[in-house]
Order: sequence, then structure tokens, then C-alpha cells
Amino acid sequence: MRVHIIAVGRLRAGPQKDLIDDYLQRFDRTGRALGLGPARVVEVDDRKGGGMAGEAALIRRALPVGAVLVALDERGKLETSPAFAQRLAGWRDAGRGDLALVIGGADGIDPGLRAEADLSLSFGKMVWPHMLVRVMLTEQLYRAASILAGAPYHRE
Repeated sequence: MRVHIIAVGRLRAGPQKDLIDDYLQRFDRTGRALGLGPARVVEVDDRKGGGMAGEAALIRRALPVGAVLVALDERGKLETSPAFAQRLAGWRDAGRGDLALVIGGADGIDPGLRAEADLSLSFGKMVWPHMLVRVMLTEQLYRAASILAGAPYHRE
């Protein structure tokens, strides 16, 4: 199952990008044997200033046809890392070819797009900067692959 992280905004070189690249590389290495990956980041940038609706239109264009759509949103479902890993395995085992994980811009994800999501997922009740959400998401993808592989990275 291919993984697409669709994020509003551009990430410049620096420590956050280095962490994301490292976790994506780890995920690809670990996930390959599990039928997970490759993972890639698709950045969309609303240069016309269309707000959340403009961002949603760009995100929709970037979505692979038939992808499982997961919106990262503070109002979303809280899950443990093992539950997230099992959810990924379930989609993979159901034959879903693509997973799209969407990170909105500074104002979040357009309500209409959020309503279309198969799942809204939260990293807690606090609001996180969308650039840090990218880091946390890529780490959780790697952790999920490690859990499914039985690797010692995740300890409960």
C-alpha cells in the first residue's frame, strides 16, 4: 500500500525536514517486506490565497483515485500506536492500494474535505504546528511498520 502524505505548505531544509526524511527512509525499509510503502510527501501551496477551500481543491487534485483518506485534525479520533498499526494493516489486507494522509494549513482542513475522510485522526487535544505534525506522522508510520514487523523499536 503506497502512502501519500499530502500537506499544505512548503518545508524548507532544516532539522524538521531531516527528521521527516529519516523516518520516511526507515518506514520504506521496514515496510517494504510488509507490503507498506513507499511513502512520499506531496506539498501543495495555495499561492492564490483561496483559504481552506482553495487548499482543499489542491489537496483533492493530489489525492490518488480510490485512496483511503485520513485527515489529521485535532477533533479526530485518538488512537494508540498499536491500534494505528493494525488500522494500516487492515487497509493493506483489504487490498487498498493507496493511503492519503492529509495535513492542512494554518487554519486546518476545509470542513467539506474533512467530511469526505474515511478517518479523522488526532495527535492529541492540543493544536500542533502543521510542520511538526509531519514529523510526528512520519515517526508514527515508522513505528507502525516496526510494530507490524515485530521489531523492538516500539516498547509498551
